[in-house]
Formats: sequence, C-alpha cells, structure tokens
Amino acid sequence: MLTPITFYAVTTLMIASALGVILARQPIYAVLSLVVTLGAMAALFVLLGAFFVAAIQVLVYAGAIMVLFLFVVMLLDLSPEVAHRARRQTLRGVGGALGLLFLVKLWHALRSLPGATTDLAAAAPLDGTTRAIGLRLFTTHGLPFELASVLVLVGVIGAIVLAKRTLD
Repeated sequence: MLTPITFYAVTTLMIASALGVILARQPIYAVLSLVVTLGAMAALFVLLGAFFVAAIQVLVYAGAIMVLFLFVVMLLDLSPEVAHRARRQTLRGVGGALGLLFLVKLWHALRSLPGATTDLAAAAPLDGTTRAIGLRLFTTHGLPFELASVLVLVGVIGAIVLAKRTLD
C-alpha cells in the first residue's frame, strides 16, 4: 500500500519540478528545479529496485552534471535583456507543438507495448545489478552513452566561447 502512494507522490513532485524547469524565468531557478527532478527520478529508481542506477543518477546527473550546468549558467551571466531577446514567441510555439507531438507519440508507444499494464504490483522488477547494467551499457547502449557525453562537452565548449566573446 505504501509503494503506490510513494510512487504517486514522487511522480507528482517530479512533474511539478519539471514544469518548474520549463516555466522558470531565471536560468538558475531552472537548473535548481532540474536537480529536484533528477532527485525524484532517482527515488523512482529506488522504488523499482534499481539501487545502483539510483545511486548513479544522484552522483553523476544530480551531482556532477548539474554542477557543470550551474557553472555554465554563472559563466554566461545572462542579463534579463539578453534573456528576454532570446525568448521569441515562434520558438515557444514550435517548442510547444513539438513537445505535444512527443507526448502523443510516447502515449501511443506505451499503449502499444505487448503486455502494457498500469498496475505497479504486476510490473516485473528490473535487474539492477552492476553486471547487467555494465553489459547493457557496453553492448546495446554504448553509442548513445558516448554521444551524450560528447553533447555535454560541445555545450560546455560553446558556453566558454560565448563567454569569451562577451569578455573581449
């Protein structure tokens, strides 16, 4: 009985903080809301029994990557005028439409899964052992993992180039 209540409470917190990321006017508040979102996601991994993935979620994403994001946000030091010019109505509309399309596609994909269930007790537990994660990471998901790290590196390099341009 406690698990469904905990699941819905953590999920509600995660959705609220994800909305905080989207709706925050200041970048620093968006990053801090993202930390809460990642912490709630780690709690969901704990509920699934994937303790190693939850620990990695907290250490790598909520720890290291978010410190990197905070560093980049503080390095850029966007003034309110620059941030206001960056927000255009067309980009909001396109982003909203793409987000809605993504949610519709995700809903259809989840509904078409064989044996899709909404019952938490009937869901099969995940194998969260280090061996299983290592095999998946270095066989099936090796390329996406490396591409994500290259994407973060490109973002940091871009932030440094933009910051250097404003200092000169």
